[in-house]
Amino acid sequence: MMNLEQHFDLAVVGAGIVGLAHALAAARLGKRVVVIDRDAQANGASVRNFGFVTVTGQASGEVWRRARRSAQIWNEVAGPAGIDVLQRGLTMVARRPEAKAVLESFLATEMAEGCAWREPGDLADQLPRQGDILGALVSKVDLRVESRTAIPRLAGWLADAHGVVFLRGVAVHGVETGRLETSAGVVRAEAIVVCPGDDLITLFPESFARAQVTRCKLQMLRLADPGWRLPAPVMSDLGLVRYQGYADLPQAVPLLSRLRAEQAQHLEHGVHLIVAQSADGSLVVGDSHHYAATPDPFARDDVDGLILDEFAQVFGQAPPPVVERWVGTYASAARHSLVEAPMAGVRLVTVTSGTGASTAFGLAEDVIADLHDLSQRATA
Repeated sequence: MMNLEQHFDLAVVGAGIVGLAHALAAARLGKRVVVIDRDAQANGASVRNFGFVTVTGQASGEVWRRARRSAQIWNEVAGPAGIDVLQRGLTMVARRPEAKAVLESFLATEMAEGCAWREPGDLADQLPRQGDILGALVSKVDLRVESRTAIPRLAGWLADAHGVVFLRGVAVHGVETGRLETSAGVVRAEAIVVCPGDDLITLFPESFARAQVTRCKLQMLRLADPGWRLPAPVMSDLGLVRYQGYADLPQAVPLLSRLRAEQAQHLEHGVHLIVAQSADGSLVVGDSHHYAATPDPFARDDVDGLILDEFAQVFGQAPPPVVERWVGTYASAARHSLVEAPMAGVRLVTVTSGTGASTAFGLAEDVIADLHDLSQRATA
């Protein structure tokens, strides 16, 4: 049993990818870290996603910088933590001339480093099955892990290699400078980072309300091994109007108009296509987006059908059998993330764009650097 009166340099509330990223950033500075989570094991958005660390297509500027840094850190920690990088890169398919125009415009930006355009006849190594497509942007800078195993292994490695203490099955009831009230007693720390995911009520609800944060529900599928292999995850036209690195380009406007005419139902349900492949050959496929303060827990068959329809169009074949279905939720707002200082020595951090795996490591370094700088100035 841990002595809860022990003093830490940093206490992190939440053991999802955002919380673990902050623990890593602090541990790399030699800080003594404790991570507190109400669940016995990873159970939220961090393990209900693709495990796709997406750099290509992230919003320009700070978000793209954080995504690049996050991919670099994933590459640094994957081996030591026993995490397999299953796929590298991205194949962003263009099904329409308007989509090709968006990708051509993207290739002229600084964010296209490591990317190139390929014609359909040059895609056999990236896309072994092709529907009616005009080509694809191929990126080398992205990577994909199996989130269900990667998150637990990352936590285990932080404990074993960096001495991070984990308190699981412990709820945090209150936070003040230097002190947390928990279901297991008082935890004291010089600095505190609260990473509650999509729990918008328990801690600092006024911050979430002020930032107009809600929750997003997504539907995901696992398909049986199709008998072919994808070296990189695959996306398509619908993703070009969701990912800001593409959607902010002027060329995305005519694409969105055509999608509204041809795939209105897909847009209504926030459907876009990501296909990632696991070590056993099965395909993780999604997803959809529905927003509510408390999303219902039910997956709709017609929404799954829209996802699978886009799969069939891209790959030119009927989808393999569905072997698993699940629903995930995450915090959502019209910004990449919410970072606030509700009191001295405390930070509230939530990624509100569904890009935790892609950007959390870079975001956490910025937050911890800020806290560390404040601590140094306070003791100078």
